[in-house]
Amino acid sequence: MGVTSVGAGVILAMGRKVNLKGRNIIREAMNLDSGKGIVRFLKDVFFTTLTFELIGAALSLTVFIRDYPLGKAIGISLFHSVAAFNNSGFDILGNYQNLIPYQDSVMLNLVTSGLIFFGGIGFLVIREAVQKRFCWRRFSMHAKVVLSVSAALIAVGTVLLKCTEPISWMGAFFHSVSARTAGFSTYSLGEFSDAGLLVLIVLMFIGASPGSTGGGIKTSTFFVLLQGIRSSATNQSEKAFRYSIPADVFRKAAVITLIAVGVVVSGSYLMVILEPGLDLIDILFEVTSAFGTVGLSTGITTGLSDLSKLLSIFIMYIGRLGPLTIASLWYFTKGERISYPEGNISVG
Repeated sequence: MGVTSVGAGVILAMGRKVNLKGRNIIREAMNLDSGKGIVRFLKDVFFTTLTFELIGAALSLTVFIRDYPLGKAIGISLFHSVAAFNNSGFDILGNYQNLIPYQDSVMLNLVTSGLIFFGGIGFLVIREAVQKRFCWRRFSMHAKVVLSVSAALIAVGTVLLKCTEPISWMGAFFHSVSARTAGFSTYSLGEFSDAGLLVLIVLMFIGASPGSTGGGIKTSTFFVLLQGIRSSATNQSEKAFRYSIPADVFRKAAVITLIAVGVVVSGSYLMVILEPGLDLIDILFEVTSAFGTVGLSTGITTGLSDLSKLLSIFIMYIGRLGPLTIASLWYFTKGERISYPEGNISVG
């Protein structure tokens, strides 16, 4: 739910009011357009989280009850549901097996994928979908972008993984969903080909959506970046779904992406130096997984040195803060004091 949401929830539970400064912090943290209705929004966040996680736990219980005693099955179901909806992907089954024993369970695959998807699209989109009764024409531009890009990435990822790996369509679909910051796997990623790992790396780098429980550069950033490139190539204005995209948004998307690439490349370079015996593709996968706060690994994590593990922790911290937060510390807060005449420079 986010530290900000929980903190504000505690304040409200104590019977105190959230002041103007607190409302502004919540608005920025949750990507809200205005400070109106923040208290109501926080209540919706808590209710939505509780609803999805309880439903997910109940459905998961129908699978885990077959292999564990009732008490343990309930505990595993609750833990798994929370981990899936919040895109954390922690493995509670032990022995580094993740969900491999359940790769043929249609119920658990679909339930887990559903929790990951709804946790990854963000609370804003979920609330809007409910309020507007799932009517696509009434959705805002943000909701349309998030849902369309998420669906496209899942579809493309599924097809590419199926083409490169000897896994089932269900397995390809599950990993296409899970790679977007969830961290669950139903097949051993150490046995994937370089092509399959590259597909997962791209999905992990893009990640989930703004205001969600996932990481990465976010689906909307990826969409704006593509639209900006298209508009530059065709000499047309940036627009989508009969809306015009603000000019400043592309600049932010470009900064976010460049910082993210810089973090991944720099982290991979340092880890290659620290772990010369490992393959580059495995290290790139590990670093991208850390940046996207995904949690997937080809199996090298436990064998990393302490320095490499500390490097991974640092990259996770940057990924959880988000590139935009890092950039805003110096880039978007400073105004121009000096202006210069325009110069000419050749590019491309």
